[in-house]
Amino acid sequence: MVARILFAHERLVVVAKPAGVSLDTSRRDPHRAVARLLAALPADERAGYGLVAESVQLVHRLDVGTSGVVVLARDEESHRDLVAAFAQRLVGKTYLALVWGCPRPRQGQWTAPLAPDRTDRRRMTVAAEGRPATTRYRVLHRARYVSLVALEPSTGRTHQLRVHLSHAGHPIVGDDLYGGPRHRGVKEATLRQALTLARPLLHAARLHLPRTPSTPELVVTAPLPEDFATTLAALGVPAAAWEGTDAADGGYNEERRYEHGHAHPHPPR
Repeated sequence: MVARILFAHERLVVVAKPAGVSLDTSRRDPHRAVARLLAALPADERAGYGLVAESVQLVHRLDVGTSGVVVLARDEESHRDLVAAFAQRLVGKTYLALVWGCPRPRQGQWTAPLAPDRTDRRRMTVAAEGRPATTRYRVLHRARYVSLVALEPSTGRTHQLRVHLSHAGHPIVGDDLYGGPRHRGVKEATLRQALTLARPLLHAARLHLPRTPSTPELVVTAPLPEDFATTLAALGVPAAAWEGTDAADGGYNEERRYEHGHAHPHPPR
């Protein structure tokens, strides 16, 4: 599991988190999640950016099995401003998921409210008394048995995308918690192998951060991890199907001229 620096600025750092790295935190050890994420970076990148767990703070989280863009704040002011932007739903988020079947219609929105599952504390569930949750979706490509879907959540509930997809009858491939039967009747050995994953194929592909009083407006994308890309190739899904989400190469796009210091897209030499 190797992480990658996507963007660095004097007030924030953006990292591509690999699947398998937990960002769970505890009051007893608030730096543990950041330490795990930084440990997944190559040592020279950590040193090049001067990153230690005590010097940065998580702005948001991804599930342990989800890969993709994660934002770290370098100081209290930028942390407060970025957390507020997420809370006020000012951050644009795009995920890619490989799901069973094909959602109908091919583009739409799910608004089922979510609440903790009283029968299984690991899970969330759709419940009338739950908190509002909204997910826009678009089918990018349909393959045998599965589809590649782009997801744009406007809320950030726990497991929101996984639950909305499962509730719609299209759970994420590899999601044992919400997915039900693993192979969904796939009999061909090569396809069964391609669709047998150790984690849910869910990737936080793109974040559009608004300008805040302390940080610049920024669009950052994370490249598809190897397991996701290999599965799509085995299914015959062309790269053009997901390149349109700006997640093909990874990196950043400067939306406005910076006014808060210099940004380094690569480690300083």
